[in-house]
Amino acid sequence: MRDLDRALADIVAIRTQLARDTLYHGYGPATLAATGLLALLMAVVQIGWLDDPTGHPGAYFGLWIATAVAAVALVAVETIMRSRRLYSRLADDLINNAIQQFLPSGVAGLLLYLVLARYQPESLWMVPGLWQVVVSLGIFSASRSLPGAVSVVAVWYLFCGLSCLATASNGHSLSPWAMGFPFGVGQLLFAAIVHRGLGATDAEG
Repeated sequence: MRDLDRALADIVAIRTQLARDTLYHGYGPATLAATGLLALLMAVVQIGWLDDPTGHPGAYFGLWIATAVAAVALVAVETIMRSRRLYSRLADDLINNAIQQFLPSGVAGLLLYLVLARYQPESLWMVPGLWQVVVSLGIFSASRSLPGAVSVVAVWYLFCGLSCLATASNGHSLSPWAMGFPFGVGQLLFAAIVHRGLGATDAEG
């Protein structure tokens, strides 16, 4: 029985290592592009709907959190479907690996907002830039299992996050474009790189 347990543990370890070393094609370019367009659309909607984002941070961040949840749901559904189609028995391991790469940054970003909103609401102007830096770290973490050029996306988010912090520091203000532009362009760039990595035969995404 002990030998059987050891053999099963070895199999699990091998599958986990394979999942970590496999170039992951579970993300669909079309869905990634859709999340970028969604971010741009939400910025336009917020400009027309919210006259003073800085004076109403709850409404401002509520919309962006809802947008992020919708984007994650879209990507998650397609990722699961694509992974099961492309990787068969290894799909669950690859999906778990993807979750482990991105979940910490997502949780960290949400907790940053909640802590600042509760204890330092006057510092909420920093959150858009901090979110972009956190996303950058998540993409850097996942880059070894994605097409090599995806590091460009991580650099983009890092640059935008630092620029957003520097720009917003002057007036401590919130802007819809501080979220819409970085995430819109970033996700479209992500989609283009993934599409190129998949090759023209997988244009469907």
